[in-house]
Amino acid sequence: MLLVGKPWIPVYDNNVDAFIPELWANESLMILVENLIAGSLVYRDFEPVLAAYGDTVNTRRPADFDAKRKVVADSVTVQDAVATNVPVILDQHIHTSFLIRDGEESKAFKDLVDEFLRPAVISIARAIDRIVLGQYVNFEAASAGNLAGLTSTTVRPAILNLRTKMNQNKCPLQGRSLILNPVTEGTLLNLDILQAAYAVGDDGTALREASLGRKLGYDMYMDQNMASVLAGQTTAVATVNNAGGYPAGTTTMTVSGLNLTAANFQVGSIVVIDGDGSSQTITALTGGPPYTGMSISPGLNAAVANSANITTVVKGTINNAAGYPAGYNKEIAITSMTPPPQIGQSVSFTNDTTNTYTIIDVDGSVGIILDRSLVNAVANGDNVHLGPAGNYSFAFHQNAIALVVRPLAKPKAGTGALSAVVNWNDLSMRVTITYDGNKQGHLVTTDILCGIAVLDKRLGGVLYG
Repeated sequence: MLLVGKPWIPVYDNNVDAFIPELWANESLMILVENLIAGSLVYRDFEPVLAAYGDTVNTRRPADFDAKRKVVADSVTVQDAVATNVPVILDQHIHTSFLIRDGEESKAFKDLVDEFLRPAVISIARAIDRIVLGQYVNFEAASAGNLAGLTSTTVRPAILNLRTKMNQNKCPLQGRSLILNPVTEGTLLNLDILQAAYAVGDDGTALREASLGRKLGYDMYMDQNMASVLAGQTTAVATVNNAGGYPAGTTTMTVSGLNLTAANFQVGSIVVIDGDGSSQTITALTGGPPYTGMSISPGLNAAVANSANITTVVKGTINNAAGYPAGYNKEIAITSMTPPPQIGQSVSFTNDTTNTYTIIDVDGSVGIILDRSLVNAVANGDNVHLGPAGNYSFAFHQNAIALVVRPLAKPKAGTGALSAVVNWNDLSMRVTITYDGNKQGHLVTTDILCGIAVLDKRLGGVLYG
């Protein structure tokens, strides 16, 4: 693959100097492009203007127009073509570094790429996909399916239900993607209509490659980074307390068994209710203490019966004396949670109840890294509320989310660092090579600077299952 508009340096096995940064940068960007799934499907905002971590740039949400009616004598109605600016902080500086020790540097460049560079850049692609897919928590107002699981009988109706909700939100038909977790993809592949070559007209590709292609109005992809949260975490249970139960759409209900002492049911707690099977966040508690009522968002997808279980994962707490300020985006220390939090699991905090995040990495049972920076500060001892177990798939239109990328500056001349920056296909990759005298080897750092922003919550939805 040739990076258009960029100098291309031919690579031979017998290159005298394998540590040419342009070689590494070009190869890095090619590997990144090859391995991005979700990151390649959203809107990408790119300008070849150098930027630094923490800079704020503006991307644009397209304007909506309304068709007008006129008669022969009327003038046309002129509407302002105004696109809304959406500020995005470049707070995602993602890097992977590795050391090529003396002796290994004699290997051909191709061998160094296979052994070191490819795994390093794949880790960056994985991080970007987790960040993009982690935005599913912002689109749960339009959802379908059931966290208790989908079957070959229920999966098709669930996807069509989600399609209907996105249609009602006036999401454009073209440009929709549905990113499936591995479990839901496996369920879909069991459908005869998706397997039979004569039915799908793909010459058998679906059967040979387990590729779903475009089905039911979505370009379907399986991504191993899409959230699949295993059951088994310790939970607390309350129950619905209303003789007639509650219909779909309900946002306020009477409940019993809220355990005030354990404080697992609080504003910000994420719950799932039997019969509904969707992820709900408690927005208010009433009637107590002890509390006898709660409000939830976004509201029930399906009717629930009296005495239906309301389940939440037992809370943890922030474990850092100084807490964490707004804008913090590195590891957040928590009290040991057993079993530990999981990648892809949603999370909220006591002092940040208006925001839900997604965990993109974990440090055993004592630390989590989120999909984006904290919007509000959290204090030591604040509760950590985790989302329910289940499989999550994410449907979105390209314009639902923006991945904003800007090039990083090369190190200053004279610092002893070799560096190159390559821009292509609305992405930018920097590679920096230095020699570490203590560790006796070349330190190679690949990095990218980006930010993530939700442009329009009407243009996406979540499939539970």
